[in-house]
Order: sequence, then C-alpha cells, then structure tokens
Amino acid sequence: MSLLNAGRVGRPHGLDGSFHVTRPRGMLLSLGGGVRIADEVFEIVRRAGTEDRPILRLRGVDDRAAVEALRGEDLMVERAAAPPLPAGEFWAEDLEGCMVVTADGRELGAVARLRPLPSCEALEVGDLLVPMVGDAVLSVDIEARRIVVDPGFLGIEAP
Repeated sequence: MSLLNAGRVGRPHGLDGSFHVTRPRGMLLSLGGGVRIADEVFEIVRRAGTEDRPILRLRGVDDRAAVEALRGEDLMVERAAAPPLPAGEFWAEDLEGCMVVTADGRELGAVARLRPLPSCEALEVGDLLVPMVGDAVLSVDIEARRIVVDPGFLGIEAP
C-alpha cells in the first residue's frame, strides 16, 4: 500500500480554513508536506497544536465552508514521504491482513485491524485481542505476512 492514513479532517478552527485533525498520526503531518483527500493533493501551509491534537490549514482550503465540505475525509500521505519508524514499530496498514500463528504453527486468524487501547495497541484477530507487547508478540515478518504470538501469555489453550 503506497498511502498511509494520517488522520481525518475534523471541525473547523477559526475562519481561515484551519481545522482540527481527528485520529491523527502527527509524525505524518509536516508543514510543507502533502496530504491526499480523495483524488486531490493539498499542501500543508499551517501546522499548529500538538502531535496528539494537530491543527492544519491546507493550500486552497480557505474558509470554514471549505473545511465543512471536507469534514470526515481521510488525510492520506505517500508512504515514501513518511519518516522511518524505529526498530520494532510498524504501520497499522502493514499489519492488517497478516496471519497470526502460535510458535508451533497453529493459525489463529488474520489481523483485521490495529486497535488503540489505553495501555497499548492490540491486534484484532477475530474475537481475540493480541496486545502489541514483547511477551505476547514473539515476531513480526511483514514480507511473509506472518505474526507469531505466545499462546501461553494470551491464555489460549492448545487444541
């Protein structure tokens, strides 16, 4: 996948076309960078707020009405423009669809999505939530689309 979701257009902030970003990935939203909304690419011309609560203004989105027309739309960023992740971290888009298996090879299912929880993020695999912590996730191989987990830590009994 060549695009990463950087958040969504939220409510307007002021009258100049600025808006709050909901579900932000602040590290993807840099001043001067580009974001794709539907089929159009916009340049970020103002970045305020914090990493967790950014406020943006995009070139060509000049008033509250223009923001309201885009409200709820995804902000997508080219993967090539994304900063490199530290070792052991992954983009949610890369984990979705990976097969989750136990160390002995038993398949538990595919990752539907990465779910944010209060203490960590978790892989949603059917009815099972696998916390993204070292005790639960033994290895991640994005190229092989395979994630190995510890069934004992997860409280999963052998079949």
